[in-house]
Amino acid sequence: MSLIRSRLFINGQWRDSDGRKSMVVLNPADGSVVAEVADATKGDIDAAVSSAADAYSGWRSRTTYDRCTLLTKWYELIMQNRTELAEIMTLEQGKPLKEAKGEITYAASFVKWFAEEGVRAYGETIPAPAPNSRFVAIRQAVGPVAIITPWNFPSAMITRKAAPALAAGCTLVAKPSEETPLSALALAALAESAGFPAGVFNVVNCSNPQEFSDVVFSDQRIEKLSFTGSTPVGKKMMKASSATLKKVSLELGGNAPFIVFNDADIDKALKGLMTAKFRNGGQACIAANRIFVHKDVMDAFCDKLFNKMKNLKLGPGIKNDTDIGPQINKKAVSKLSRLVNNAMQNGATLKLGGNAIEDCYFEPTLLLNCSDDMEVFKEEIFGPVAAIYSFESEKEVIQRANNTPHGLASYFYSKDVSRCWRVAEALECGMVGINSGFISDASAPFGGVKESGIGREGSRHGLNEYLELKYMSFGIG
Repeated sequence: MSLIRSRLFINGQWRDSDGRKSMVVLNPADGSVVAEVADATKGDIDAAVSSAADAYSGWRSRTTYDRCTLLTKWYELIMQNRTELAEIMTLEQGKPLKEAKGEITYAASFVKWFAEEGVRAYGETIPAPAPNSRFVAIRQAVGPVAIITPWNFPSAMITRKAAPALAAGCTLVAKPSEETPLSALALAALAESAGFPAGVFNVVNCSNPQEFSDVVFSDQRIEKLSFTGSTPVGKKMMKASSATLKKVSLELGGNAPFIVFNDADIDKALKGLMTAKFRNGGQACIAANRIFVHKDVMDAFCDKLFNKMKNLKLGPGIKNDTDIGPQINKKAVSKLSRLVNNAMQNGATLKLGGNAIEDCYFEPTLLLNCSDDMEVFKEEIFGPVAAIYSFESEKEVIQRANNTPHGLASYFYSKDVSRCWRVAEALECGMVGINSGFISDASAPFGGVKESGIGREGSRHGLNEYLELKYMSFGIG
């Protein structure tokens, strides 16, 4: 494949790591080696930070229109290479090729959105209290940034962070997940082809995330951190970044409720659940985690859900008929086995699946009669396990849905307009899908409350995450 890169991208150059360290990228579908890539050392990370810092002055001084023209070129190249980018993603991450193609389109949408939104980083004029004063506020780039991205959406998480940063006038150092570096490197290759100046966009693969963190958190030249990953790791990063008081954006774990009220359109709710639960094999922070079904429609809904789930095709993502690919690694499979076993030991009924299969596969699994004291209620599942809970009243289900330290996404289905407003406002989360199982879009603010993160990605708010507001007071004599 012409876009597969195996080296580090620092200061516009493809280079080996110090000491020629390397790491292996595996295909989770069969454990085969996809590629061997350079593994950054402390010296490499330092070099990337220096590159971003040196390039910052020139990049921020370019007009927004210049920067956004390059973003538009990058968007066009991503779309022109959509198929190959999707194939690379499927090889290293495992998701079905049809989903990978969808992710590339989704990833590109952020580049397009911020290429257009970047020129609207408006300031403010403020009425002054004195006739000889004028107050103005302008927005300026925050500075060089570090972005750390996860393996589950290896292209979209790069563009969702990089595009607004670049539009705002920031330079960046990106560290993709050590599980899936190839997607980020391919995007860097296309950014290079689009004409971004050397040092503006740097990518370092690193098998030791702690080493990367130690460098960027202690370096005052990095002004901002943007991280997507687990809540425990996010807490550590927030604490570490306080040493130099960096601005932070954290998109962390979720425990999304999916509520089916007794007045819901069952077929639409089922369709929404299949999207919200099984996209990327359940490996998504906004995946439906706790499925609450009103007791009056429990049997009808679960019967239809069983029939849908039993037809899901498990297999390598590269096959066209695959619905659910492998989990990212065997550790993820072990976690799913533990959650299912704990649920069954505590009274859940296994209706479908429940087994780990060769390599990194786990069967689509349906658990009925689940209770709130089970591990599957408290933890982020991150896999194709649907856990069903019964409820009787609106007040009850809202209390149970909010009974978690997380607050990223929620979903519910109801035909009652008044209920839709009440429930949407009462759910403690950053995003709500109302009669919809799909909530992500470049134009919408993505993010959570409570322990699910800080800040927003996408929308005009995502651009402001990379801008500082500067107030200026003029005395006009």
